[in-house]
Amino acid sequence: MKIEQNVPESYLTSRAGEKVLGKAGLIAFPESTEDVQEIVKRANEEGVHIVPIGTQTGLTSAAYPKDEAWLVSTKEMNKIISMDEEILTLNVEPGVRLIDIIEYLEDTPYFYAPDPGEKTATVAGTASTNAGGMRAIRYGVTRDNIRGFDVVLANGDAIHCGSLNNKDASGYDLKDLFIGAEGTLGIITNFQLKITPRPRLEKSILIGYENVTELAPTVGNILKSTLRPVALELLEKKGVELSEQLVKETVPEVPGNAHLLVTLAGNNEHDLAAQIEELLSIARKNHALEHKVLEEEEHVRTWKVRDNILNGIDAAASWKMYDPCVPTNHFTDLVAESKKLGEELNIDSAYFGHAGDGNIHICVLQNDYADDEWEELLEKYEDRLYDMIRDFGGLPSAEHGIGREKKPYFKRFHNEAYDRALTAIKNALDPKGIFNPGVTYTED
Repeated sequence: MKIEQNVPESYLTSRAGEKVLGKAGLIAFPESTEDVQEIVKRANEEGVHIVPIGTQTGLTSAAYPKDEAWLVSTKEMNKIISMDEEILTLNVEPGVRLIDIIEYLEDTPYFYAPDPGEKTATVAGTASTNAGGMRAIRYGVTRDNIRGFDVVLANGDAIHCGSLNNKDASGYDLKDLFIGAEGTLGIITNFQLKITPRPRLEKSILIGYENVTELAPTVGNILKSTLRPVALELLEKKGVELSEQLVKETVPEVPGNAHLLVTLAGNNEHDLAAQIEELLSIARKNHALEHKVLEEEEHVRTWKVRDNILNGIDAAASWKMYDPCVPTNHFTDLVAESKKLGEELNIDSAYFGHAGDGNIHICVLQNDYADDEWEELLEKYEDRLYDMIRDFGGLPSAEHGIGREKKPYFKRFHNEAYDRALTAIKNALDPKGIFNPGVTYTED
């Protein structure tokens, strides 16, 4: 196992854009579960903290080291070990990236369903936040597509969580406890991922509306219908334009300031055509201006633009993103009310998100504000935004996690008894507080 005492600066920040470099005592590059056990036991002996990291694409500073913590990188644990077609399972190491899986399965009849926009994220990273992505409406989020894994606990022991069985009523569900824990309970190593047979046919439809509020009835009626979309995405003009500028591609012209991008799947032409007609019937009855059923080339470039909205925003301005989730009947309400809030505070914003599961991505743009002025303005914005999310029955994060960024607001969504339960779990599994202190509900 390679260990570097002088930690390169590239490992001391993340995509969250921390203004000050973190402080790490060393960085370790384990190559096996046994290596992870070794470094964890050593940290125990020396009384230092551990921060697990992958490709550092997270947006909440969950992988930001403080107080000379040791970084444990999954960079060298990057092998796809095997595929078992009998039980539709892909065995991978934690540092494997989503793009690696996409390429590995490209010429097979299978795919791995979780589809976050950031394809260079690692499997372990997406498990740490329970990432969702565009296909979650049909295939579920990351935890729904992990069968099991090995995890190294704070004392250096390794256990296996989950199984290859389709049912499990055998004791506590430890698998789902570690998924979404943002590295605060253990370090996950080898994964058994669920893979899914590809549908024979897919078709995407772009539907235009005058504004975001106008598309709400369509979303609601789709969710109440027998349709099971692969994706049901909100596209708003500003985010699309910034992505188009970056990738040098354009979305087909469909009138409207807000659009739904819907992908449907079927196993034969007749079935798919019937689904498309049902979708368009719903849209016509619910304020749609126009629509376009995309040809294959249009489908590819439209999804390329969708996948790169955040990259387009990143190229245009300094920004901060929020990823709240609300009940689907309040999706457009939160968009509309948060827009009003931004306008009141003179904050420029761009929106996109997963309309089918109530997950909105709100990007606020710094533009010409000085850093100090911007931080003060964000504090006012966030104070009111998170109260708004709570009042709509929502949650502060749908798939990016709490990290350090959302921690000040996390307790607004739960009572003290809930916080005590979380702390009891943390204390039971990590009594010395070794793993990722200061993240989610944990103390520095």
